[in-house]
Amino acid sequence: MEKLFDAEYRFMEILWELEPINSTKLVGVCKERLGWNKSTTYTVLRKLCQKGAAKNEAATVTTLITR
Repeated sequence: MEKLFDAEYRFMEILWELEPINSTKLVGVCKERLGWNKSTTYTVLRKLCQKGAAKNEAATVTTLITR
């Protein structure tokens, strides 16, 4: 697995804490905790899915790796 960037790791910390989480709710949590807008959240989520670290199925986000 590729190394996670700092922002990706902070995002994964949220996922590990709250999974499974609805993607819409995740956008709100990332806005509150990280100051990210919707497009940033979905961009990072897409990259993590491509890396095999997370999964977004039927608007439910889960992790595929452990801490």
